[in-house]
Amino acid sequence: MTMVAAAGPSAYWYLARGTGVVSLLLLTASVVLGVLGSLRFAAPRWPRFAIDSLHRDVSLLVLVLLGAHIATSVLDSFAPIRLVDAVIPFTSSYRPLWIGLGAVSFDLLIALVVTSLARRRLGYGAWRAVHWLAYASWPVAVLHGLGTGSDTKVWWMLAITFACLAAVLIAVGVRIARAGPVPEGVRAPAIALAIATPIGLAIFTLAGPLQPGWARRAGTPPTLITGSAARASAATPASAPAGGTAPATSPAPATSTGTLKAPFSARLSGRVTQKSEPGGAIVDLALRLSGGAHGRLRVRMGGTPLNGGGLTMTGSQVDLAATGLSSVMEGQILSLNGQQFAARVTGASGSELNLRGELHIDNQTGGVTGTLSASSVGGGE
Repeated sequence: MTMVAAAGPSAYWYLARGTGVVSLLLLTASVVLGVLGSLRFAAPRWPRFAIDSLHRDVSLLVLVLLGAHIATSVLDSFAPIRLVDAVIPFTSSYRPLWIGLGAVSFDLLIALVVTSLARRRLGYGAWRAVHWLAYASWPVAVLHGLGTGSDTKVWWMLAITFACLAAVLIAVGVRIARAGPVPEGVRAPAIALAIATPIGLAIFTLAGPLQPGWARRAGTPPTLITGSAARASAATPASAPAGGTAPATSPAPATSTGTLKAPFSARLSGRVTQKSEPGGAIVDLALRLSGGAHGRLRVRMGGTPLNGGGLTMTGSQVDLAATGLSSVMEGQILSLNGQQFAARVTGASGSELNLRGELHIDNQTGGVTGTLSASSVGGGE
């Protein structure tokens, strides 16, 4: 079986990631400018009308970037996201809650723009109520990004997210401090909310997206990731051969609880299966590690089927569970050339490993043998 003719995620996937990050930055800037505008902030070089104009322009630019983010997410064939999922919340089959939060944020911004255009007809009171409600689009967008973002576990994305959080909290803090006499029934809840928000987001991030298995718990369809039963078996090294091509006598799994140090290499044995799914196919590699490391490697690739077997890859999921690792490490394939692949996986602690595999696939039996080498990225697990 030839696994792929072309490798790596599509250009739409990269565009969806990039426009999502830029949209968050611009939305944060819009919120901060809106708060400054409510303070009637002005400076010799920044008169109030300039801040108001910049706030309006940035808000419109957010919608443009969000439109590009939605379009590229829909066009990327790996995740089954429809255009309607971006408008009607919680209807997506792919991570419905987190995609739904993105739709809620987008709808709130659309409501803001529409009511701003019709401000004279609505009246100031109605417009102001909708305007303040639209500020809820920012925390909802942050949750959307944390819950379904491709780069949530990467340090620079976490830094961007919490820098945006800090900017908004500082702006809100200044707004509260300069608000003048305010009833305690308003000031106290506002201060409590400003304190609770970063704490809540930090707890959610640590307990949710940064933990192994988040893709499954977030609602990713089983056809795109290793199912819960497969993940459980991957987390428990077995001594029985995984496929017909496995060596007759294989070393028993190591019982040491010590840390597995990178770099390391191991032999691979197991099986490959391919099944058709609506709009594509899934290639599933269930492999056992022996020799220099003991455990399981699970690789799932989605894409377009090829004549004669295999597929052109559009997305992937890689899970590594080995004796000596503190957690199941998850990631994706970075490059694929015939039956050779390179991948990067991340553990719960944030440590990363580069994986390189060379496979030999028996087209008749579906058996797989090969080798795997691993090297650390800024330190081993």
